[in-house]
Amino acid sequence: MSTTFESRLNKIIDRLVSKELLSNAGLGNEIGFYVFDYPPANELQVRAFIETIEDQLPKRKSGIRFRHINLFQLLIDYLQERRLLTRAFQLQREKGDAELLKALKGPLHEQKIAQYFVQVTQPEKQELVLMSGVGSSWPMLRTHTLLNSLHPLMGDTPLVIFYPGEFDGQGLRLFGTMKESNYYRAFRLVA
Repeated sequence: MSTTFESRLNKIIDRLVSKELLSNAGLGNEIGFYVFDYPPANELQVRAFIETIEDQLPKRKSGIRFRHINLFQLLIDYLQERRLLTRAFQLQREKGDAELLKALKGPLHEQKIAQYFVQVTQPEKQELVLMSGVGSSWPMLRTHTLLNSLHPLMGDTPLVIFYPGEFDGQGLRLFGTMKESNYYRAFRLVA
């Protein structure tokens, strides 16, 4: 783990419990979406650190209400609830990945997933929502389209995305190579 990466990780919890982040202060009427971007090679360290975050948040801010959603697991749960998961596995075995992605395009449309995300997280009851599993969800779902669909639904609840790639304040590059789209409505969680 590089020193820079480690120092960025060590800033996360302080930032998450900061009054500024939790109250969306100083955002100039923008919604409180934050991105913690990291090299994809550090995925396992980030997963482990998210467990640390979940353990430490209540100790650092007593009574904090938060949810952590793994986006990939959310997609699996969504497909299972709609009785599509077994059929999706069967389609993938019989016709391959391309046909599966084509078939899932409608059921996994970003507006449907955004609605389900809000149903599961209940942002109005949370002070903070964390999202991981973005890389595992690609190419079924693109981050920038989901975030755009979540904008009108999250209210004043900050959303922190753990993103395996690069975010420069103007755009997202999943895995550091795949340009998703310009997305400038989020802020870097820590420098």
